[in-house]
Amino acid sequence: MSPELNNDSKSVVDSAVETLEVAPGKVVEQHVVELKQTTSRRVGTGTAIVVIGLIVAVVLGLSAGSHSAKFDLNGSNPGISVPTFSLPSAALIIACGVVIILLGVAQILRGFSKRALRWVGIGAGVLFLVAFLIWAGSEGKQAVQVGSLLQQTLFLATPLILGSMAGVMCEKTGVINVAIEGQMLFGAFAGALFGTIAGSYFGLIAAVVIGCLAGALLAVFAIKFTVNQVILGVVINAFALGLTGYLYDAVMANNGNGTNQPSVFSPIKIPGLGDLPVVGSLLFNQTIITYLMYVIVVVIDVMLLRSRWGLRTRAVGEHPKAADTVGINVLRLRYKNVIIGGGIAGLAGAALTIGSVGQFNKNMTSGQGFIALAALIFGRWTPRGALGASLFFGFASALQVALSLLATPVKIDSNLLQMLPYLATIFAVAGLVGRVRAPAADGEPYVKGE
Repeated sequence: MSPELNNDSKSVVDSAVETLEVAPGKVVEQHVVELKQTTSRRVGTGTAIVVIGLIVAVVLGLSAGSHSAKFDLNGSNPGISVPTFSLPSAALIIACGVVIILLGVAQILRGFSKRALRWVGIGAGVLFLVAFLIWAGSEGKQAVQVGSLLQQTLFLATPLILGSMAGVMCEKTGVINVAIEGQMLFGAFAGALFGTIAGSYFGLIAAVVIGCLAGALLAVFAIKFTVNQVILGVVINAFALGLTGYLYDAVMANNGNGTNQPSVFSPIKIPGLGDLPVVGSLLFNQTIITYLMYVIVVVIDVMLLRSRWGLRTRAVGEHPKAADTVGINVLRLRYKNVIIGGGIAGLAGAALTIGSVGQFNKNMTSGQGFIALAALIFGRWTPRGALGASLFFGFASALQVALSLLATPVKIDSNLLQMLPYLATIFAVAGLVGRVRAPAADGEPYVKGE
């Protein structure tokens, strides 16, 4: 290297040092510049929104009945009732469609930011659902039971929310949890068995404990023995299905009254809050499992963003080697989070037995663990997103029952309604409201020292 180059390099360093000395304590601000959407992506997303608006305005608006749609916001056992009200059908449906079309046109012409586009997608979805409910009740023969629909949505979404929170606990720390289905099945079985023998609250504890044991099984093979985590999850699901099926035949089938008749949790009405109109009976007159779900969602969301544990969890999920170099015990943290996630999934299983039907049946989860996993992906691996996605799945399931009781302008096959949340998930993951990205180290085993 030439002396001139050395001198030049030294002068650059010196000038940098001098600059720092001239301005001591100067705060350097970093601005994150968001990349603009490509033209094809902007136009494609906007066109999709416009198409949804046209479906609302033309298909639903023109086929709506001539009567006003009646709505009842009161659920079961309301504290303060809200009077039933009517809305003009065709005009309001067309107005919702026009607003959606305008949002799509704005996206095509200018394009929204990534965060704004997410809210635009949510707004367009809400307008579509409002227009659809107005269309469903546009014959005016029966009131649309919105309160009961929302209560059924929360009831059906509770195990999905808990299952997706179990996925958040595991995958934020870098372990893929495909075994949510099996952990829920174990929890459902333990909740029914021990709930019958010793009472519902003991069954609830047993479901959480057996879920933790299932989580520990996943943790040992995934973390210690570095088994492929997707295959491991499938194996645990098959193991849970076979074992609970065998135990059901051996223990419950011939002695249902003594082993498979747990008492179901009754709703607990919170004084004052439970008497509020609309939201009172919806949110504050629920079972202990639903209240626990509220607490779990809030705690995970707050702790992930505002605690040392949350910072370490996210660091391990993104770059475990870097986390290890600053003193974080990567393997211990993964063990802890996966076991806790298994306990939450066991609680989700208990919601299906002692929180719902009051008995256990073979394969009673029926794929809800996989739906919870889909909600986790739909929600971008965040607690709030997973909560919203789970509620959406629950709403789609509850809507089938609501529509079967209404005289809609056009009869809809319930099988078609079952497709809607899955189609929406495909569109979302494909890029309708932005790309999804798992934690960088998700599914990657970590061996210390490599």
